[in-house]
Amino acid sequence: MCGGRGNSSPRFPGGNIPKRQRPQGRLLPGAFLVPVPRVGRPEDGLRYFLLVEGGCVISKILSQLRVPCGRCVHVPGAVSRSPFARALTCMSPAPNPQSSRADRPSRRSTRRIALFAGAYTHIADGVSLTLNRLVEHLEQQGAEVRVFAPTVDDPAIEDHAGTLTSVPSLPVPGRSEYRLSLGLTPSVRQALDDFAPTLYHIATPDLLGHNALQRAQDTDTPVVTSYHTHFSSYLKYYHLGLLEAPVWGYLRSFYNQCRQVYVPTHAMADVLRGHGIDSDLRLWPRGVDTDRFAPSRRSAAWRRAHGIGTDEVVVAFVSRLVWEKGLDVYADVIDRLERQGVPHHSLVVGDGPAREELETRLPNATFPGFLDGTDLAEAYASSDVFLFPSDTETFGNVTLEAMASGLPTVCADAAGSRDLVDDGTTGRLCSPGHVEAFAEAVRTLVVDERRRDRMGTAARKRAQDFTWPAVLNRMSRYYDEVLPHPPSPSPQDPAPTGATA
Repeated sequence: MCGGRGNSSPRFPGGNIPKRQRPQGRLLPGAFLVPVPRVGRPEDGLRYFLLVEGGCVISKILSQLRVPCGRCVHVPGAVSRSPFARALTCMSPAPNPQSSRADRPSRRSTRRIALFAGAYTHIADGVSLTLNRLVEHLEQQGAEVRVFAPTVDDPAIEDHAGTLTSVPSLPVPGRSEYRLSLGLTPSVRQALDDFAPTLYHIATPDLLGHNALQRAQDTDTPVVTSYHTHFSSYLKYYHLGLLEAPVWGYLRSFYNQCRQVYVPTHAMADVLRGHGIDSDLRLWPRGVDTDRFAPSRRSAAWRRAHGIGTDEVVVAFVSRLVWEKGLDVYADVIDRLERQGVPHHSLVVGDGPAREELETRLPNATFPGFLDGTDLAEAYASSDVFLFPSDTETFGNVTLEAMASGLPTVCADAAGSRDLVDDGTTGRLCSPGHVEAFAEAVRTLVVDERRRDRMGTAARKRAQDFTWPAVLNRMSRYYDEVLPHPPSPSPQDPAPTGATA
C-alpha cells in the first residue's frame, strides 16, 4: 500500500494506491475527472466522477459539480497537492471534451520522470526529504512524476510529494526502520509501463534500481542517477570490510551505465572517480532554508525548558542516532571535555536504535528526541558549537543547517563536510576518528566566545550560498539535457556554469 495505516484500502489499476491517499495527496497534472450519471437519478445534479490517470481509473467521488455527462474535466497542475474537494472547485473544461487523457497521448508532458528510491516516506532522513523537495519542484515546473519506493503502514512522511507506487519490500534484518526493495514485481512493472516515463531517475542502486536500469535499457529510455549514500563507508561499522572491493565493483558497473550521475560535493566526485566511476558526474549539492534556520531563532525559553543555563555553552549533535554517524567519537569527546573540566552542556537531538546506549554513556547530556519544524530550528540556534564527527556522509545536511543557524561546526575531514566547512574560517575539520583533535577543536571554541562568534558569522554567510530554488533548478536543467525533446532555455534560467563535478 502507499502512505496508509492499514491493509484495508482498495486497490486500483496502475498501482496499489489507497483511496484515502487521494484527498490528502497530489493529483497528477493532466489527470481527468470523467462524470458518469447516477443510476436511477440522472437529473438530480449529482455526478460520480472517475479520476483517471494514465488511462486508469484511480478513484471515484460523488459531487454536485454541474458538468454534463460525457464531458471530461481537466485537473490542472496548479491544483496538485490541493485537497480533492478544493480540486473540484478549481477545474476547467478539457480542450477536447470528447476524449480522455488516455486517448490524447500527444497532450501528455514530455517530461515524465520515474523516480526509484530505497526510501521516500517510511523514514524522514536527509535523502527522503531531499527527494520529496525535488518531486515537488518538478511538478511545479509542469513535469509528471511517478515515485516507486517501499512503503509502510505508518510512514514518517505522510504528506509526501507526488504520486507514489508502493514497491514490495522487507525490513532490513536488525535495522527494521530500513527496507529492502524486492524489485519490479509484475504489478509494479505494469504501473511503470502505463506511466511510460521519458526519463528514469534512480536514487538507490538496490534491486529495484537494478531492475529499473534494465527496464530503461529495454525501452531505450535515458537514465540518470544520484549518489546519496556512501555505501562503502558503512561496511566498517558492520564488520564487513572484506566486501568493500565487491561493493565498489558493483557500483562502478551500475553508475557507468547511466547518462549522468549527480553527486553532492566535489570531494565525493573525486572519491567516485578514484574508484573508476567515470560517467558524466554532475554537481548537485543540497539546499537550506535560511529563513527557517537562522541565528534569530535562538531562544532563552527553549534553553530553560531543556534545563540549559543562560551562560552554558552548548555543544550540539543533530542526526539520526545510529553508530555510523560518529556517535562513538562524539561521546568520547564529551567525556574528555568533562574530565578536563571544560564547562559545557551536551545536547543530542534525534532518535534511533543507538539512543538508549548513548544516554547511558552521556548521563549529563540532554536528549530532547526527534525534533522538526520550529523546535528543530530553535534547537540549532540555541546551541553554540556543532560537533558532527560522521565520516559516512555524502553531504552534511545537518552541518549546513547548523551553519545557517550561525554555529561554528567541527566536522570530520571527509567527503561529506569538506566542501561545506572552511577550516579555520567557518569551523574546523578533523581527521576522522581522531578524538584528541576533535576534543581540542571543540575546547578552543567553548572557551573563546569571540572565536565562536566570528566563525558562526562566517558559517551563516557561507550557508546563504545554498538556496533550494537554485539547487532544484539545476536539476531541472540537467534533466532537460537528456530528455528526448528538451524545452528551450528561458532568459531568466541560464545554463549552469561549473556544473560538472
